[in-house]
Amino acid sequence: MKSLQLSVVQQSEQVKALRREIRNFIQTEQEIGAFEPQCDSWLSGYSPKFSRKLGERGWIGMTWPKCYGGQERSAIERYVITEELLAAGSPVAAHWIADRQTGPLLLRFGTEYQRELFLPKIARGECYFAIGLSEPNAGSDLAAINSKATRVDNGWILNGSKIWTSGAHYAHYMITLCRTSPMNQENRHDGMSQLIVDLTAPGVTVRPIYLMTGEHHFNEVIFEDVFLPDEMLVGKMGNGWKQGMAELSYERSGPERFLSTFPLLEELVNALQSTGDKLLISQLSPLVSQLWTLRNMSMGIAQMLEDEITPDVAAALVKDLGTQLEKRVAELARLLVSSSHKAFSPQIEKLMSEAILHSPGFTLRGGTTEILRMIVSKGVIAK
Repeated sequence: MKSLQLSVVQQSEQVKALRREIRNFIQTEQEIGAFEPQCDSWLSGYSPKFSRKLGERGWIGMTWPKCYGGQERSAIERYVITEELLAAGSPVAAHWIADRQTGPLLLRFGTEYQRELFLPKIARGECYFAIGLSEPNAGSDLAAINSKATRVDNGWILNGSKIWTSGAHYAHYMITLCRTSPMNQENRHDGMSQLIVDLTAPGVTVRPIYLMTGEHHFNEVIFEDVFLPDEMLVGKMGNGWKQGMAELSYERSGPERFLSTFPLLEELVNALQSTGDKLLISQLSPLVSQLWTLRNMSMGIAQMLEDEITPDVAAALVKDLGTQLEKRVAELARLLVSSSHKAFSPQIEKLMSEAILHSPGFTLRGGTTEILRMIVSKGVIAK
């Protein structure tokens, strides 16, 4: 126990130093005009230049082995970098998915060829991935997917489509869940596999789905006789469902699930504190308490992932609660700004607009609310 306590103390000092380092970096970037804080920056803040700067400092793929471009840092250290970047509204969308889940997926299930090919480029901030899960006719029932990869000499021929694919218009590759065997109605999770699709390959079409703001974030991706070589199969054929669920634990549990509207919350707190209006400040207090609780839950999941525990239920719970919090921040900001006699800054109004207009997408990405609650309920019943 003493050695464990000592390691925690040592890590704590290391984490504090890292937090100071990333804050100084962010401050410098803002001072030189590299970016302006924005809500939902992990999806809308696309800046290859900023991603490369993070890669140069070893802040992408931090936990990965050094032989693949990583730094072999702890999951908590990675969490600190992630948290600070999101809190500042930094433009991290380009590399986000590749760093968050593609890399860990390939480390756990990928081949040595795939790791050597993709991980160093991801760690440098030069290679971006999209997620190919949802389909137009499947709704929230992921087991109903119909995209099909047919076996041919030296590879596969892929046909089908994916929808709500974040960032596919600037990503280089997509991890695509598809059927490599006919659907078994008694177990619809059987016969699925994951394949890496080059989004510039012949037969791939990326169609934009515009937000109400006019922004291009979501996409529909069409596959028409797309050839994929054998070496692009991730893990074992037919193991796609299990691999995909493991991947979703990385996607659902991170701080981006409750920090998308944090820049707005922070501006509101600062503005109201300067006025001394205790009544308005008290309306924000419950949100801050919920944020603190979710942060601790999310950090606990980060440790579980480092210990190679797949926290399906816990990750779904954090994502569901985080989505609710993000929407409450946007809604409360709207009420405060519209009903208060206080003069709010143009920055608050800008962030509020971003949060409100992006909020319909919060329950689409990473799993709908209904599906997440079903996962939690089944997990509780099973225990």
